[in-house]
Amino acid sequence: MKNTIAVLAVSSLLAFSSCKKGENITASSDKTEISELEKFTVDSVKVSDSSKVADSLTVSFTSRILVFPTLKDKKLLDSIYFDNKAIKDFSKKGLQAYLDNEKNKYFQSIKSDSKDWISDISYAQKWYSDSHMKLVSNDNDYMHIRYVWSSYEGGAHDNYGFSERVFDLKNNKKLELKDITSMPKAKLEAILMKNINKIGSGTTDSEGEVKNSDMLLVEVIPATDNFYFDQKNLYFHYSPYEITAFAAGDIVIPVSWQELKGTLNTEFKERMKIN
Repeated sequence: MKNTIAVLAVSSLLAFSSCKKGENITASSDKTEISELEKFTVDSVKVSDSSKVADSLTVSFTSRILVFPTLKDKKLLDSIYFDNKAIKDFSKKGLQAYLDNEKNKYFQSIKSDSKDWISDISYAQKWYSDSHMKLVSNDNDYMHIRYVWSSYEGGAHDNYGFSERVFDLKNNKKLELKDITSMPKAKLEAILMKNINKIGSGTTDSEGEVKNSDMLLVEVIPATDNFYFDQKNLYFHYSPYEITAFAAGDIVIPVSWQELKGTLNTEFKERMKIN
């Protein structure tokens, strides 16, 4: 009888132990799944408001910035919010507070600066400041963010510009051109000049579409840090007035991987699966 009880006790212990192990495996699996889900998430905050400075002038402020709850590296986050040095709190609440403060500062600056000349405005005007961040892609741990701004504060036309930035999430840093290619600067600039008309600006005159090269303001097109890429090309993006007349708008010049053959960084080439 004692032997029977002992056997039952051992059996029960084994069954309990087996059950607990099963529970642990399930819990571990759940944690892994959650960890994978938390690896990369993105959110955003936005502020949009307007203020009547005077009977003849209304100003508006709109801004939208991305929030990355799962990115914790401060150096990486500082680089992502490079144009907003005052940001210290990268949480959604902190970034919302930052935008609200920027809006108030903008309205206050317009009111302060306009005191001496507001009476010179002879007709009703609407001025504005608009900026936003857009997550374009996140492939192979390369995150591409496009920063766009536009504004009007009097004058003949609005102003606008772009900043393209690619972040290496694997190494927690902004990707530099040297991380992609070792091609000498002069040779790369020659390719940019050769390829300037590959993507048209859409500008037309009475004779049809105007070539980008016809509106050039520079003799050498610089290999700017304003770049991004896909499976086919490396792209360089130029804002109005940067290399061409304002009428040309923003210019994008592609450089194919084939044109960069033999100069591509090994790690980059492998991660992007470029043949």
